[in-house]
Amino acid sequence: MTPLDRLTHELSKLPGIGQKTALRMALFIMRQEGGYARSLSQALLEVAEKIHFCSQCFHFTHQDPCALCTDPRRDNHLICVVEESSDLMALERTQGYRGIYHVLQGALSPLDGIGPDQLRIRELLERIRTGGIVEIILATNPNVTGDATALYISRLMKPMGITLTKLAAGIPVGSQIEYVDQLTLSRALEARRVY
Repeated sequence: MTPLDRLTHELSKLPGIGQKTALRMALFIMRQEGGYARSLSQALLEVAEKIHFCSQCFHFTHQDPCALCTDPRRDNHLICVVEESSDLMALERTQGYRGIYHVLQGALSPLDGIGPDQLRIRELLERIRTGGIVEIILATNPNVTGDATALYISRLMKPMGITLTKLAAGIPVGSQIEYVDQLTLSRALEARRVY
């Protein structure tokens, strides 16, 4: 396999990137001057070596705990539960939420072999038991797996006496939070309801 073939093959593993697009990307990288390929490879290595999960919220970070968990301006009594870090980043772009987060790192999907033990649900329960949490916002994706995950978590939380809310309508069913526009997401956060 030539170096160009190898690069094309590796790029084609990225989500949404087919062989033709991967080849175009590889050719673009090769045509760049000024050490772009070295800079790109260094950035990839740095991410692989320095980025890990926060020990509290399980969002990607280069420090532990992450900047969101250590921000004194955040309300530590309010946890927004999301499926992925991309969902957390989408909510942060709204600049309308000032609580803390918990990233499950997926959603329940028995057909794909993803049960409660593969998610960060146990850690969420531990945070609730020790952290003086008053409200949990279930911000899972409005689809079958997201709704199943929210229902599962709500059944675990109800006996704890904590207020459970879910993002309000406005986010289209079957979509993913990371792709929803900022205005819709802001309104959904503001109009959340008890789950």
